[in-house]
Amino acid sequence: MSAGEVVTIEVDFSHVPVKPTTPREVRELEIALIIGTLFRPDVMKSLLDPQEFTTWVDSLAVAAGALAREKAGYTISRIAEELGRTEATIRNHLQGKTKAGALVLETYRMLARGKLRIAVPASTGLASKEEVEQLKKKVDEFSKALDSMKKKMEAIASYAREAEGAIRKIIEEASSG
Repeated sequence: MSAGEVVTIEVDFSHVPVKPTTPREVRELEIALIIGTLFRPDVMKSLLDPQEFTTWVDSLAVAAGALAREKAGYTISRIAEELGRTEATIRNHLQGKTKAGALVLETYRMLARGKLRIAVPASTGLASKEEVEQLKKKVDEFSKALDSMKKKMEAIASYAREAEGAIRKIIEEASSG
């Protein structure tokens, strides 16, 4: 691996239960559905519109939460209560009548068949020697500038103390005379 190289990390979903039995497993499935759906190339394109981003993420999260809970055997009313949505909204997501619901259902089917694969680009975070040297030079420059500022501030503080002493002397002379 070289400095600053971008690598691809494949997320493994094989451990995620498709029929959760505990609250922890429900959460694991919910998160897998959210991540698996968000990082699908077709969904990523839709998310590029900043006006739709918040709506998309919220809808996908609700649809994923609803499906994970349904697979654990929760009732529609319990799902609606837990997610803070109406039963009609939950049904629409679960039946794939909403775009988010349809995408999450498709992601779930891919997960259930062991076909859910997402690749996430990631930087190694390593800097080249040149970049490190440039950063060291900048740190040295900032350090010197900071030292210079400290000296100037000390001089200003000294002048301020002298001025304060002179003003007190003037006040004392004025009040005694």
